[in-house]
Amino acid sequence: MVYLDSAATTMQKPRCVAQAAARAMQTMASPGRGSHRPADLAATTVFACREEAARLFGLTDPEQVVFTCNATHALNIAIKSLVAPGDAVVISGYEHNAVTRPLHAMGRVDIRVADGPLFQPRKILERFEKLVTSDVACVICTHMSNVFGYILPMDEIAELCACRGVPLIVDASQSAGCVPVDAGKWRAAFVAMPGHKGLYGPQGTGLLLCSAPAKPLMEGGTGSASALQTMPDYLPDRLEAGTHNIPGIAGLLEGIRFVSRRGAEQIGYHETTLSRRMAEELSKIPGVRVYEQDLGDRCRGGVLSFCVDGKDCEEFGQQLGKMGFAVRSGLHCAPLAHGTVGTLDTGTIRASISAFNTADEVARFVRAVALASK
Repeated sequence: MVYLDSAATTMQKPRCVAQAAARAMQTMASPGRGSHRPADLAATTVFACREEAARLFGLTDPEQVVFTCNATHALNIAIKSLVAPGDAVVISGYEHNAVTRPLHAMGRVDIRVADGPLFQPRKILERFEKLVTSDVACVICTHMSNVFGYILPMDEIAELCACRGVPLIVDASQSAGCVPVDAGKWRAAFVAMPGHKGLYGPQGTGLLLCSAPAKPLMEGGTGSASALQTMPDYLPDRLEAGTHNIPGIAGLLEGIRFVSRRGAEQIGYHETTLSRRMAEELSKIPGVRVYEQDLGDRCRGGVLSFCVDGKDCEEFGQQLGKMGFAVRSGLHCAPLAHGTVGTLDTGTIRASISAFNTADEVARFVRAVALASK
């Protein structure tokens, strides 16, 4: 099978990721829960992962790195730390349900959408400039669209938020590991990301980078301050109730090391180069509409959406699956993005590249789309 669904999860991982997870299951206990060697090994691994993540993402203190189950978990903590019913919030027109559903569930939140045409960063920045006012509780913005691979102008959005004194939450679910993410430079209150996508860690892992006070989403044991009946008031313990996913964190540590060795920019260049080649070739097939742009690598990463005239996206994706190509079809849990671009009624077929895909796989995929579209 040719795997082109890395925007959902990177199934192809560095070998060391699985080895580290398996080793952790055999040798490690729970950090902070004992004075024996298995507990010490777990604690060392956990702190090493925090250090690697802090180094990669521009934080000075590893204890600002909080482990979560996934990006959705991280975003829920961030949103519920900064937003209350009755607040006004500005979001981009490309947000995932991991952002919009918590806001809608909260009730009475004034959600202001900074929408804008696909691959036109100047126009979306103008919308943010208009909407980010002193009465806004926070700005929540995806760094890269999980549907279209559109990289939003985060440096400029972050600078706008800092100048106007509005906290910023960044959803780096698609960008972490393939586009430089700098929480320190952005002065973001929170940056959320999964471990299982561009960081090549196991499923069930995620990170929340914290530069603002946070409210616990759960309460429970932390292995620290056990006499208190409230959660500790310091990070990361305040947000990490219960037993850690040590095999997942051990695997994530190796995934982050893999990204650090190769470099996020280099990985991103590889992914964008292949997806551009795919877009160019798919555009030559009669009836195939590709959501592409010509503004340079800065605006799109390795995620590509397309539609085929006269073909249902879900059925076409299933047909490609039977031909040996793993893609995703539909709304990709991001109806707001589809509404912004005009594909809400149809959805799209999404092919997403990872560091492990090759030019030969792209060529084979294009031939399969050409055959299936006839």
